[in-house]
Amino acid sequence: MNGPFCTGTQKAVSSFPPVSAPDALLLILGSMPGRASLTAKQYYAHPRNAFWPIMEEILAIPGAMSYEERLLALKDRRIALWDVLASCVRPGSLDSNIEAPSILPNDFSSFFSKHPRIHTVFFNGSMAEQSWKRHVLPTLPPALRPKTSLRLPSTSPAHAGRTFEEKTEAWKIIEQTLKGEPS
Repeated sequence: MNGPFCTGTQKAVSSFPPVSAPDALLLILGSMPGRASLTAKQYYAHPRNAFWPIMEEILAIPGAMSYEERLLALKDRRIALWDVLASCVRPGSLDSNIEAPSILPNDFSSFFSKHPRIHTVFFNGSMAEQSWKRHVLPTLPPALRPKTSLRLPSTSPAHAGRTFEEKTEAWKIIEQTLKGEPS
């Protein structure tokens, strides 16, 4: 059976609900959780993914905190976390293996209606940005679109083209945006 939930023998993977508070100002979007994250039922759970270590560096969210405490710390800083895709067929964990016909985006019209103060979207890597532009933006009413969006280097261990320090430096824009400093 083919369609958005399975192609051939591959089954679709599904993303997690958003992590957000009603007063969120920023949204960080990945593409789809990897296998380690899906197994752990946690965003960015792969031990070599740089997301949480970067959050520790730029936002002082200790990696030693429990997962739930780290999510609360993001919400306290008015940062929401989600993925562009609700489901897709993807053998393995690499974004490059996502089967395009299987892509089903999350419901961003509903999300932004509930989070009207979000003004900036940060993409964790190019696949998140590409999926947003192709599958979400054309269907999102202009009144709901965030004012600003920016692609940041992927925190995935599969993207080793930049050092941790280089990635952290790029991700500091989140802290600057929260402080209202110019980028």
